[in-house]
Amino acid sequence: MVKATRIRHKKMKFEMKKILYIALMIFSSGILFTNCTKNFESINTDPEHITSGSMDYNYLFTAAEMYTAGSDYEAWRNSMIYCSTMIQHLASTQDYWNGDKYTYNAAYNSAYWDRQFPTAVTYIEEVMNKFKGDSANVNLYNITRILRVIIYQRMTDLYGDIPYSNAGKGYLSQITTPSYDKQEDIYTSFFNELDSAAQNLSTSNTNTIGSADLIYEGDPTLWKKLAYSQMLRLAMRMTKVDATNAEKWVKVAVAGGLFESNSDNAIVQHDAVTTAPGNANGLILVYDDPNAYRMSNTLISMLNNTGDPRLHYFATVSTNPGAQWGTSSYNYGDTTSSVQLGMPNGYDQLGGTTDISTATNWPGDINKYSIVNRYTFARLDAPTFILTYAENSLLLAEAAYRGWVDGDASSYYEEGVTAAMEQMTQTGASTGISSAQIATYLAKNPYNSSTALSQINTQYWLATFMDEYEAWSNWRRTGYPTLTQVSYFGNVTGGTIPRRFTYPTTEATSNPTNYTDAISRLSNGDKMTSRMWWDVAQ
Repeated sequence: MVKATRIRHKKMKFEMKKILYIALMIFSSGILFTNCTKNFESINTDPEHITSGSMDYNYLFTAAEMYTAGSDYEAWRNSMIYCSTMIQHLASTQDYWNGDKYTYNAAYNSAYWDRQFPTAVTYIEEVMNKFKGDSANVNLYNITRILRVIIYQRMTDLYGDIPYSNAGKGYLSQITTPSYDKQEDIYTSFFNELDSAAQNLSTSNTNTIGSADLIYEGDPTLWKKLAYSQMLRLAMRMTKVDATNAEKWVKVAVAGGLFESNSDNAIVQHDAVTTAPGNANGLILVYDDPNAYRMSNTLISMLNNTGDPRLHYFATVSTNPGAQWGTSSYNYGDTTSSVQLGMPNGYDQLGGTTDISTATNWPGDINKYSIVNRYTFARLDAPTFILTYAENSLLLAEAAYRGWVDGDASSYYEEGVTAAMEQMTQTGASTGISSAQIATYLAKNPYNSSTALSQINTQYWLATFMDEYEAWSNWRRTGYPTLTQVSYFGNVTGGTIPRRFTYPTTEATSNPTNYTDAISRLSNGDKMTSRMWWDVAQ
């Protein structure tokens, strides 16, 4: 069960309104919605920049958390349009859902960069600068360090080398053309930052942020667990490129203390609104673009073939999926497992040989394909999962399989699957999956050491449904589950799933020296097929 102190939904409504007001105030000062280097220049010269005398830095931290959870701008373009379909959780026949067919849209590639550098990155750097060395805010400073790692981790995992050591410092240090740090160096910094921040958190220090921290309300014990759980995620990301240090940091993470149950999950709760700070994925799936996608056949078939009780909570079949939330024709659909049907990736509605009507087992009506369940993951107020106990357990299963940690890989595997299924109640499911259902599933799909890496990481792929950035990153690291790639006309990857997003095209003119240096380190230049440091081919 989720602890009552973690839900906080009613309590947060007033705070969220306050946060939104502050976000709008920041927006009016010209900080938001510009690219990375333009933002630095703007902050450096803008006389209306929010200053220490006019800003409540606790709520600037809150804004950083909200943008880490995502806004519909970049979530629509990077998470949904690209990642969810590349990783075959979703499928789309729409030509602008580029990830389904590996086509290129420069603005969509750069959307996460364009939104996050001026918001989450800039905010967290300013909060860090404000509280560094402040003895009255020791815990808040170290919590900020942990969130900062999470923010940059996703950024570097999506793009590769990025501005890090000099990022977000246009106003603070007049750095308007930041250099790009190497991803390997960024990761080294991550581990040191997480370990140091965790060790400096203490229950004896004053909690100076409270409810302005949307994840844990400033609880240092939970933030410490998040620091080491994040460390485990990062350490396992290096398995192909630096197994020695991966093992070292896995052991540090385990010794430091990881999540112990779903009640420790790092979650951002949302209100049911059609503007920020609503759930970004839910906003896209039921309001902004409800009819553009369907559930992928890859996912639905896997859930069906393994008797997975999550199918009932992942998918629904709606007679009118295009109706927006809040309209009279909006339809929650039929969530009965037996009627769920996935749409294959790589099709369109253009009437030619790749028209969806030519697909195997075409049901005769595109609305017979499933969409994301509107009672759970596609709710406007569905929570955003930043990192979970299920992910930890599955990563530990792989670490145990590799001989890096004590314990049995089979036990960690079962813990991970169980946690991922029990987590359905945190998405809003009223009853959830019973212990008997979980036991039946595990008996039908037992751990098998001969196929362990595939099995564990396929479960990770399922556990990260709707955390599409993480699902794509772990797939690139492991290659599991095995996906049938799409060869569609006009694709830019030779029919292979992309390995990264490309930098904003504006970087070539606004930050040319550092941009040129960064792309010179990429195997194939600034392309979606270039591999980053931890994603070496094997």
